[in-house]
Amino acid sequence: MSLPSIIIRPAVQQDCKRLMALVHELAEYEKAPHEVTVAFDHFVESGFGPQPVWWALVAEVDGRVEGFALYYIRYSTWKGQAMYLEDILVTEAMRGQGLGKQLFDALIAEAQQKQLKRIVWQVLEWNEPAIRFYKKYQAHFDAEWINCSIEVG
Repeated sequence: MSLPSIIIRPAVQQDCKRLMALVHELAEYEKAPHEVTVAFDHFVESGFGPQPVWWALVAEVDGRVEGFALYYIRYSTWKGQAMYLEDILVTEAMRGQGLGKQLFDALIAEAQQKQLKRIVWQVLEWNEPAIRFYKKYQAHFDAEWINCSIEVG
């Protein structure tokens, strides 16, 4: 049996349909499938239009996207620019095979190449597998800040 061919690469517009399927898989995992309300055309335009606001890396296994890490650049008046990791997911079937590590390592390399000093993200407090994964990177977990949001449209 041959080992699968794994490629970590930047997402391209043709990946958007698969990326949206993976976003829905992530929402199911996070017990919030009803929360995904973004229109597909808006998703595509936001990543590949004239002024993209997000970028992504994908993990392709034997020609099929089986994971992704989607990020944008965030600004802190105290720290400057940082990479904000919005979502990272490896399909359930491919978990435990090192894809998450390859994606996260590529994300770190991308941040370094862009001369960003930090990567920040959120993780649900009950998501123990993700928390264990991030601890391998000596991630700092900040319990002091409370997430806030409002709906405006």
